[in-house]
Amino acid sequence: MRLVGPSGEQVGIVPLAKALELAQEYDLDLVEVAANARPPVCKLMDYGKFKYESAMKAREARKNQAHTVIKEMKLRPKIDPHDYDTKKGHVVRFLKQGDKVKITIMFRGREQSRPELGYRLLTRLAEDVQDLGFVESSPKQDGRNMIMVLGPHKKKTEAMAEAREAQAARKAERLEQQGRTAS
Repeated sequence: MRLVGPSGEQVGIVPLAKALELAQEYDLDLVEVAANARPPVCKLMDYGKFKYESAMKAREARKNQAHTVIKEMKLRPKIDPHDYDTKKGHVVRFLKQGDKVKITIMFRGREQSRPELGYRLLTRLAEDVQDLGFVESSPKQDGRNMIMVLGPHKKKTEAMAEAREAQAARKAERLEQQGRTAS
């Protein structure tokens, strides 16, 4: 087998007995790295430490990973202007956070015969938030509902990083103001 030393140096091709002897001598484990290679490659390492470090790397990667969330906002075709502004504010907040937004317009009764009202409302909302997001899925009639999906321009990780920076700046400003009032 081809043996790699504890600090990554090539020991060479050695028999199994010699590799096990070297592992005992260095008080390390003999770990098979590439079984399918010819000859197989083994490395001298502390296997417990290796498993711990790889688990920590995996945990760190999961911590920095962002989950894509689809938020939903429901509207009606005959929405009041103030209610529209409130719902639009929620959509803006979701897009700033880096989440996708599914906008559903619910039609009732005779409203179903006027789908152009819903279409107009969805295009108006898309135009109002075009600086934060884009239309990922254009308006489609789905039974009694009309659905459109907006996606953010920023990735979730970028939005999270910006939010952390803004929070740190607010905290520093708050501490600075407390320092001024104390003196």
